[in-house]
Amino acid sequence: MANNNILGIQKLGFQWQAEDPFLVTMHHKDDYPPGNEKQGLNASLEGRNLGEDFALKDGFRMYHGTTVPGFPAHPHCGFETVTLVVEGFVDHFDSTGAAGRYGNGDVQWLTTGEGCQHSEMFPLIHQDRENPLELFQIWLNLASKNKFAEPEFKMLWAEDNPEIQSINSEGAKTTVKLVAGNLQGKNSLESTKSSWANDRNHHVGIYLIRMEPKANFTLPAVSATLNRNLYYYEGNEIRIDGTLIGDSHRVKLMGDQDIEITNGTKDAYMLVLEGEPINEPVAQYGPFVMNTEQEIHDAFNEYRRTQFGGWEWGSFEHVNERGAGRFARHSDGRVEKR
Repeated sequence: MANNNILGIQKLGFQWQAEDPFLVTMHHKDDYPPGNEKQGLNASLEGRNLGEDFALKDGFRMYHGTTVPGFPAHPHCGFETVTLVVEGFVDHFDSTGAAGRYGNGDVQWLTTGEGCQHSEMFPLIHQDRENPLELFQIWLNLASKNKFAEPEFKMLWAEDNPEIQSINSEGAKTTVKLVAGNLQGKNSLESTKSSWANDRNHHVGIYLIRMEPKANFTLPAVSATLNRNLYYYEGNEIRIDGTLIGDSHRVKLMGDQDIEITNGTKDAYMLVLEGEPINEPVAQYGPFVMNTEQEIHDAFNEYRRTQFGGWEWGSFEHVNERGAGRFARHSDGRVEKR
């Protein structure tokens, strides 16, 4: 019998297909070796396509980095990045003069708005042991009225992000980290002020779920217009309202129905993205996301003219000092330390 609560199932690739109001999601998981004195790799980089290293060689990738892995300075405009670091660290620098280091459960919510450059490098701070990294970067669109918002970022620190836990009759536990949204009467922290998620009526939910073997959990009904996607990225198998789903699949689900998830015999890891659609035209060219092709053209011209504020940090692969710790320094001079 068909399961009317499941609207589609798709195998996951490197970039995970998303739906309005989300644009795309990337999952990075790399087993980096010990670092050197410059927080780069204390290992040979021979045989890698440095600058475009996306092949999983020896358990890790350099991405666009040539000395330190990560994503050197690059421009964005017209949308938001939500970066959820499960393990490891990210060094942030941007063209507004802001900087930081976050990781091990922290989330950075960045509104690029009218345009900014930023870098996301993965410093290998440990010289005496390995430096595993796992993170998600979620691209969330901005409504047209906020496409030209002033760039800003907000830190949702690991210690502050709410979680919910439930234990079933067999003693199997489900843990849900609320990056955005509301579950079981508990609210997430607030997003940036220009975000589509800032209005709770838009029902934006970003949930990171871990289920022990034989655990079960219910995603509650929200609305008939909600776009809801579950990304089952690690485990062996789950059942959604009785339908068997293998790992590494995206499952599109009804938004106005309770969705019962039952885990199999291994720990299961899932990301849920849901929200009311913005329902506006999307014109995208690489890291620029606007509403029309003319706006894309104008954004490129603005970047060529101003470099979105320029780059004061010297190297495009700049990193913080090894002992910097977790911190955020905002463009207004405000500093947060953890």
